[in-house]
Order: sequence, then structure tokens, then C-alpha cells
Amino acid sequence: MALADFYRAGGTHAVLCHSPYEEVPIVKGEDFRTSYEITLKLAKKANETCKTRVFVALGPYPVLLLGLAERHGLEMGVDIMKKGLEAAQNLVLEKEAVGIGEIGRPHFPVSSEIWEASNDILYYGMELAAEASCPVILHTESGTPQVMAELAAMADRAGLERNKVIKHYSSPLVREDENYGLVPSILASRSAMREALSKGDRFLMETDFLDDPSRPGAVMNITTVPKRTKAFLASGQMDEAVAWRVHKDLPEKTYGVSIEVL
Repeated sequence: MALADFYRAGGTHAVLCHSPYEEVPIVKGEDFRTSYEITLKLAKKANETCKTRVFVALGPYPVLLLGLAERHGLEMGVDIMKKGLEAAQNLVLEKEAVGIGEIGRPHFPVSSEIWEASNDILYYGMELAAEASCPVILHTESGTPQVMAELAAMADRAGLERNKVIKHYSSPLVREDENYGLVPSILASRSAMREALSKGDRFLMETDFLDDPSRPGAVMNITTVPKRTKAFLASGQMDEAVAWRVHKDLPEKTYGVSIEVL
């Protein structure tokens, strides 16, 4: 089991982000709750059978809007996506999840209508997160300082604290003049980690691990974060104080959870 490998490598806590399931096609807003329940059951089983602690983030995956708009029209597609956000917020309020995500906008070119609708959905997700005092995990186009500034301004308008906005699959935008107060979650490659550490220690590490049997190890193996951390500690590229801030202090502050030292 992937989490058993993660634990053996030194991993203690992980965030499981919801993704769509083929067996639960989304045709109306209520379908999201059914889909979310699969992710919640996976996390519950993991927490009952593994020594790691799994937290959950739930949300309507941004690209779903394209199919919904094609089948039902853009207006109804947006409405269905927003109902998915509301269902996610309810589960956060019920303490079943710790955040709303991944939400955002397509990471590839789309029509201006889809782009504007996606931003409308994203903004609504930020508003709901502000109400629930929880973070959002963003799936968007590649992060640049300009993109981060735009997303930060959107969070401000929605009343969501910038330090509750996590940019998934972020490039090493660690300085505040690069990330505008958002939280970069950086893919744990050696080069990205070296660049990030050269700038500071306010970042999260991720693998975007898919656990897809047809694509073993994609995107990066789940063991990469603990292994990379240990290697950087051993080589002196990271010290224990920095590791503590990256793996305990910032996750606790961002997600509002307790990271126990196992």
C-alpha cells in the first residue's frame, strides 16, 4: 500500500485531494457529495489501517466545467460546480475535511467564456473558504509572480486570508515579492528544493502522487518528500529548524490541524 511505503520512508502526515471518479459521473450538484464520500472512505480506511495521518481536501476539479458546459450549457455547468463547492464547504464544517480543493481554472488554453466562468467559480470557492475559515488548494495554470498577484487580489476581494491560499504544483516562488503572501506547495524535485531553500523556508512540499496502478509513481512517488527531506538534512542543504517549519509549523498554520511528531 502506498501509505505503508510512505510511512517506512519517514512520512507521517499527508493531504489527500479529491479527484473525480469515473463510476460517479457528475450530472447534477448532488452527485458531488456521492463522489466526495469515496474520498472520505479512502481516508478513513487509511487512518484506521496505517500509522500515517491522512487529511482530506474536497472540491470540484476545475476541468469538470468543460464537460458540464458542453452537456448542459455554461450557466447550468457553473451552477453545478458551485453546488459542488457548497457540498465541500459543508463537509469542512462537519470536520470531515480540512480544506476546499483542488479548485481553480484550466491549466491549458480555453475560451474566454470558460475562463471567466472558471474565475467566477474559483472566487465563489474562496468566499466559501473564508466563511468556513479553511484553506483552498488551487489548481491553475503555472504559477508566476503575475499569476500569484492576481490570485492574491482575488482572495482579498473574497475576504480570504492570503495565507489560506495554497498554490498546488507551484514553482519555487518563496519570497513574498514572488508569491504575494500565498502559500507555495512545491513539487519536491531536487532542483526546485534547492532554489526554494535558497530563498527561505515558507513553503510546503508535495509529490502530486496519483496512486494510479496504470501509472506507478506518477507524478512523483509518494515517498519522495520524506526521502528528499532526509537527504537534504544529511547533506546540510536543510537544517532541522527549516524542516520543522516546512513540515510542521506551516502546515499547522495553513490547514488548522495538529501535526503530531510520531
